[in-house]
Amino acid sequence: MTLVNCYGSTESTSPATVMPLGLSAIHNDSIGITLPCATIRIMNDQDHEVAPGESGELWIGGPMVVPGYWNNPEATAKGFADGCWRSGDLGSKDELGLVRIFDRIKDMINRGGYKIYSVEVENALMALPGVVEAAVVGHPCPVLGERVHAYVYAPKASIDSAAVKAHCAARLADYKVPEQVIFTDQPLPRNPNGKLLKRSLRQTA
Repeated sequence: MTLVNCYGSTESTSPATVMPLGLSAIHNDSIGITLPCATIRIMNDQDHEVAPGESGELWIGGPMVVPGYWNNPEATAKGFADGCWRSGDLGSKDELGLVRIFDRIKDMINRGGYKIYSVEVENALMALPGVVEAAVVGHPCPVLGERVHAYVYAPKASIDSAAVKAHCAARLADYKVPEQVIFTDQPLPRNPNGKLLKRSLRQTA
């Protein structure tokens, strides 16, 4: 059995990218290349396509993409443009056509003008022994815009906030280190599909 990265969504009804066999080891940060039937455009905030390697929102097009949301013209108008579905994912596509995902746009944290990918901080937290689940959200701040708050589920680990911050500080830039660490005694909230509900965490941040 061979496992490869791929990428798709409910709206695309099937994968839009897949990693060619033999390339996963040397491009393990990529979700692969666009399938022949699909198109992926990387778009900036002005809805213009960016140059290879630059980051932006992934717009997905192709015959497998749904035409809109059922009986919801408002959501359709917001979520679809120029024959593509606006994924809400932030990523890039390089000169080789390899696509990368950095974060959900709504999950990216803006701390004093510095953009922080929540996934990067979460990966650092998950590397700490004993951590079972971790999630990072932005907490509103009148001075910096947002501050980094981390939720950690580590039921069998003897770690405290200082240990978590020190662990992150050794792996991340100082502005990415969580300023508050909240330990939970229950697994983090998820929907029936297993998707982490960051909305619930933001409401308690």
